[in-house]
Amino acid sequence: MTDGITPSQTVGPYFAYCLTPKDYDTREIFSADLTTPAIGGDRIRVVGQVLDGDGVGIGDAMIEIWQADPEGRYAHPADDRARGNSGFAGFGRAPTTPDGMYAFTTVKPGQVPGPNGKPQAPHIAVTVFARGMLKHLYTRIYFEDESANAADPILALVPDEEARRTLIARRLAGEAEPTYRFDIRLQGEGETVFFEA
Repeated sequence: MTDGITPSQTVGPYFAYCLTPKDYDTREIFSADLTTPAIGGDRIRVVGQVLDGDGVGIGDAMIEIWQADPEGRYAHPADDRARGNSGFAGFGRAPTTPDGMYAFTTVKPGQVPGPNGKPQAPHIAVTVFARGMLKHLYTRIYFEDESANAADPILALVPDEEARRTLIARRLAGEAEPTYRFDIRLQGEGETVFFEA
């Protein structure tokens, strides 16, 4: 046993034991299924892959999402508007599979107030944790079939149209339930737009 401080680490690999306990026979605090029996709105699946700069899936990443309910209300003390879906926490966590895939089952969020009270298009806030990253990354998932995207004040902050497309999940055809695909590329060509906290 040596004296001294524990050496500093990047986000991974030690986050796995506490944050994604499914492989460790412990109870999960949060899951990738955000739905509850009483929740209204349109149930959807969000699937995707976390990719490195070479386009290879990252098998030990973790994705967290936070979103409003279908009426555009957050499960947060700062949002004091009445919530019809009081059991909906709006928070989920999913580890990636060995090939970098992740999936969430949730409901499509409603519009929420944005800067200066201007409404934001329905979206899901995303946090990405992965090995080799000193800090986690923040991005958003918007939905390609939402007309409100055109007036969203946050999307408007991304001046390049090609970069804006990295924030748009596309609806997959032929799925049994509405499913959106959102890949997260950490660097390189087609890198996802990330935001400061």
